[in-house]
Amino acid sequence: MFSSWTRAASRRSFLLFALTAGFGLRPAAAQQPTTPDPAPKPTFADVAYGRYERNTLDFWKADTKEPAPVLIFIHGGGFLVGDKSKLDPGVVEYYLRAGISFVSINYRYSTQAPYPAPMLDGARAVQFIRSKAAEWNIDPKRVAAYGGSAGAGISLWVGFHEDLAKPESADPVERQSTRLACVGSIDGQTSYNPLTIREWIGGRAWENGALVKLFGLSSTADFQKPENQKIFDDASAITHLTKDAPPVVMFYFERDEPLPADAKPGQGIHHPKFGHMLKEKMDALGIECVERNAKDGRQPPVKIAMQEFLRDHLLGKESK
Repeated sequence: MFSSWTRAASRRSFLLFALTAGFGLRPAAAQQPTTPDPAPKPTFADVAYGRYERNTLDFWKADTKEPAPVLIFIHGGGFLVGDKSKLDPGVVEYYLRAGISFVSINYRYSTQAPYPAPMLDGARAVQFIRSKAAEWNIDPKRVAAYGGSAGAGISLWVGFHEDLAKPESADPVERQSTRLACVGSIDGQTSYNPLTIREWIGGRAWENGALVKLFGLSSTADFQKPENQKIFDDASAITHLTKDAPPVVMFYFERDEPLPADAKPGQGIHHPKFGHMLKEKMDALGIECVERNAKDGRQPPVKIAMQEFLRDHLLGKESK
């Protein structure tokens, strides 16, 4: 049974699609209702980066003389649905024009393999991309990732986790670093521990069916069992935060207010409090963290702020 998290994924997919379209910064005339431009054809499509069926990616190569930085998009969908094709051509076009190569990946759903499979797939994709540095004209020191909801959770987890490289591995991909230059999060969960979510968000956000499936459990009753707490925390990006973490930009669509008394199970799973808790810890460590709300009315709008943050950090133009 799909939770409100998963039901919301289909509704949010349009919002995220429209959001990333704004990254293209097209002229006003081009923003009128028209037939959408076809997506730019990937330089390489459906490339296998691992041994599982959903370990595939699309790669768009920036036209640069020098090795280019790379931005990886990781789709959302509660770890249950979603696909690498669900992005607007505008976001790809924008980064290619900026001299940044672009990647969109698939990863295993939790129904195919529970945690840590989705996170490890994200890490494997980073390693695979680095292994292609010479062939694809990539700068392996400038690799970043961003995504929405579950994709944000994976991006943050990979970004904060200790390096998963295995220098002595017989697999040349596994020898590559999993570290990221920066991370972007849209509606991301910074903790997947249901009891932590109950504490932070309140209401019934923690009673989420997608979390049951993420951890391969039988029901929400398993959330209370002490033996599950270690894996819940291990799945949470905020657990792995250290002073060596990369800078982060994040924003949320939900209003920054308490949940209603009649909140339904899973409601609030994209609450801005997830971002507040991470920013508090990153600020304490002196790591750059930009947190915004789509309804805050500030300039530049969140979509442009995220666009510029990721672009500038990958190109080395961030504010000093």
